[in-house]
Amino acid sequence: MSTSNDPDHFFQTSPSLSHSLAESKRKNQKSKNENGAPIRLPSKILAIIADPSHPTNAVYVAESAGNVRRVVVDTDGKDTIYRGPTTPVTSIAISPDNLRVLAGSWDKSIWSWSLSNRHPLVRYRGHTDFVKCVLTLRLGHKDILVSGAADASIIVWDILSGGKLHVLKGHTRGVLDLAIDPTIHDLDENAQHGTKEAIIFSSGSDREIRRWRIGLEAAEGLLPQEPILAHETSVYALRFDEDGDLWTASADGTVKCLSRSRQFESDTTIPHNDYVRAVAIEEVGGYVVTAGRNEDVKVWDRGTGDLIHAFEGHYEEVTGLVMLDQRCVSVGIDGTVRVWNLKPGDLQDAKSKHDEEQKAPTAYDAPAQEEADMASGLTEEEDRELAELLQDDE
Repeated sequence: MSTSNDPDHFFQTSPSLSHSLAESKRKNQKSKNENGAPIRLPSKILAIIADPSHPTNAVYVAESAGNVRRVVVDTDGKDTIYRGPTTPVTSIAISPDNLRVLAGSWDKSIWSWSLSNRHPLVRYRGHTDFVKCVLTLRLGHKDILVSGAADASIIVWDILSGGKLHVLKGHTRGVLDLAIDPTIHDLDENAQHGTKEAIIFSSGSDREIRRWRIGLEAAEGLLPQEPILAHETSVYALRFDEDGDLWTASADGTVKCLSRSRQFESDTTIPHNDYVRAVAIEEVGGYVVTAGRNEDVKVWDRGTGDLIHAFEGHYEEVTGLVMLDQRCVSVGIDGTVRVWNLKPGDLQDAKSKHDEEQKAPTAYDAPAQEEADMASGLTEEEDRELAELLQDDE
């Protein structure tokens, strides 16, 4: 009797094995596509942010191999790497003075490096489980780091000293994302010294969205203390638009716009056929961009909620989106960085090309590309754990 040594075949019944083989073949075939001009990295990508110094052509990405990498999307530059963690990096931020890169990790800490020479700096320890999200801001004369973790806590840190300023508790499950309320943070009249306090929104696996008032001397839940309950389950992403309304992406398969004028009640709901991991706002064209488990990057009319176009390219779950001017950059578990042009002419060309391909589909060749089997940077056990964690966040 023949025996398979493929780890994907372990503990599978015949139907599940058949599905797994079919899914592997589908991914291998789809991995050949060049849609979105893919920049291929050697491990899974778990997060993305824009480079504040080059906001139209560069990003930072978090890799499962434990690296933070700067990628220049116009030149395929990907050699600036910040190393240190031996576990996956889940989230990234740049310090307000633009001198440090900070990253949350599975090892329960936040790492930091000099942005210019990539030397490790302060390491922030205090969480008791995986760090899921980080952001930075300036309060008074101090640069501040805020982190959320699977331990359901939010910690506020002094970036320079590494000291812990506040610990916020309220969520009952892991904290998945953080966002600064722009209508409060921008009220500072002396930007050189930062605002005295800021309002932070947090979302979690408990489906709650909470608000916090954070200052140097004190931090507390913002009254009313009842959380915003707009979704049925985990809320993965929080993004404010220019009007100050809050867009959310959830494992319940919806993206919602929570209207500030209606006390953050849902104003618009965009349904999907699977959970949604990321949302981005393109202000010039009036688009909302979403992505998640079903691999497509979808562009919606922000006013009507109508689907304009779905970009096909990723062959695994999409984990992050960021806007660079009128381009959307997406990253995913497939280890690729892809760029989608959202200018009206480019968007119309993409739609027309897609329509033509639908009329005359072409089959991919059977053999898999070498890129389809890129090393994830994880052990087999860690690879399974990552998949389980993505499921647990639901």
